Amino acid sequence: MRYGLIGEKLSHSHSPLLHEILGDVDYTLLPIQPNELGAFLQAGNFMGLNVTIPYKRAVIPYCTTLGETARAIGSVNTLLRRADGTLFGDNTDAFGFGKMAEEAGIRFAGKKVLVLGSGGTSLTACHVIREAGGTAVVISREGENSYASLENHDDADIIVNATPVGMYPNADASPVALSGFPKLCGVLDAVYNPLRTRLLTQAAARGIPHAGGLAMLVWQAVRARELFDGQPVTAVKAQEALAALRRKVSNLVIIGMPGSGKSMIGKRCATLLGLTYVDTDVEIARRAGKTIPQIFAEQGEAAFRSLEAEVIAQYGSKTGLLIATGGGAVLSEQNCFHLRMNSVVVRITRPIELLQTEGRPLSKSLDALREIAAERESRYQACADITVRNDTTKAACVRAVLEGFDEAVRHQRA
Repeated sequence: MRYGLIGEKLSHSHSPLLHEILGDVDYTLLPIQPNELGAFLQAGNFMGLNVTIPYKRAVIPYCTTLGETARAIGSVNTLLRRADGTLFGDNTDAFGFGKMAEEAGIRFAGKKVLVLGSGGTSLTACHVIREAGGTAVVISREGENSYASLENHDDADIIVNATPVGMYPNADASPVALSGFPKLCGVLDAVYNPLRTRLLTQAAARGIPHAGGLAMLVWQAVRARELFDGQPVTAVKAQEALAALRRKVSNLVIIGMPGSGKSMIGKRCATLLGLTYVDTDVEIARRAGKTIPQIFAEQGEAAFRSLEAEVIAQYGSKTGLLIATGGGAVLSEQNCFHLRMNSVVVRITRPIELLQTEGRPLSKSLDALREIAAERESRYQACADITVRNDTTKAACVRAVLEGFDEAVRHQRA
C-alpha cells in the first residue's frame, strides 16, 4: 500500500475520491481501532498516511520529527515514512483552513473570532487565526467562554464552527443562531457533509461571506499530496480538484411550476450526468399506495405535504441524485434547506399558457395557475441557484441546465 487514511469511522470519507482526482488511485481507507494503532504504525506498510479522528494527537509519539506547524498546533494529520523508516508528522489542516478563509474573502487580522469547539480542528483554526493577527476566543460547553455566555461575545467579527454540529445525519442542527451577532463579517464551517449546513444557510441569508469545509478538505489534501510526492500542485489543479469533487458529491435538484417540464428535462439530464433520477411525486405516490390526486381527495393537501417533506428530507441528504420536485415543494423553508444542502437547485420556468394541467389537483385553470405562480414566485427565487427557461426546445433547455450545473459547482459556496 502506498497511501491511505487512518481513523476510526471512515464510511463517509471523500478522501479516496479526492486523491484519485489529484492523481493517486492507490489510496486506501484504513479503519483502525485504538489498540491497533501502535502496531500498525510500527509495521510500516505504507509510504504516507492522512490521519483523522481520533488519532491526530495519538500518532505524535510515533513520529521521530514533526513539521513546524504540527509542533505549534500539537496535532498531526499527515504522516510520511522517511527512507530510514522513521515517521515525519505534519499538519496540513492549517493550510487547508487558511485557504478556505482566503477564498471566501475572510481576513483574520484585527478581528475577534469565535471558534466553536475545543478539539483538534479548533486548535488548528486558532493557530491560523493568531498567526494572521486575529484574536481567537474558544467557545466550549463549560468554563468562562461557554455557549451559555455567548451574549458576552456579540461583538464577534467572525464565527468558526470547529465542531461536528450540523454534520450528516444531524444536518438540521446549528451550533449557534447568527442573529445574536450583528457585526459578523465572516462565517466558516469545517463541516463538509452536507455542503450547505444550517450555519452557512444563515450566513447566506444575511449576505455574510462564508465557506464550508469542502474547500478545507481539498486544500489540506493538496498540501498532503505535495508532501507525499515532493512535487508542487498548481493552484489551477487544486481548483480543478475542488470543482471535480463538488461535482461528484452534488445532487441536481429541479424545481418549478407544475407542468413546466421538470420530469422530462430531469430524466434527460440525469442520463447525461450519470445521476440517479428521483421524482418526489412518484416516490410519494409509491409510499402512499395511491395517486397524488387520490391523496388530495381522500386525505387533503396537509397529508400530501407531510409525505413530501419526508421524501425530500431523505433524498436531500444523499448524493449522486437528480431530484425533480412537485411544484409546491418550495412552500416549506424546511424543504428548501433539505433540497439545497447537497445540491445545485435549478428552477425551470415556462409561460403559464404552456403549462400542462392534466392530473394536477391544484392546476385546474389558467387563472388558478397565475394565482399559484404569484404566490410561489418569491419562494422559487429564494430556493433556486439558477433559472432556466423552457420555452423553445427540450434540447436547448437540457443544454442550459447542464451548463448552469457545471458553472454552479465551480463557484458555489452556500
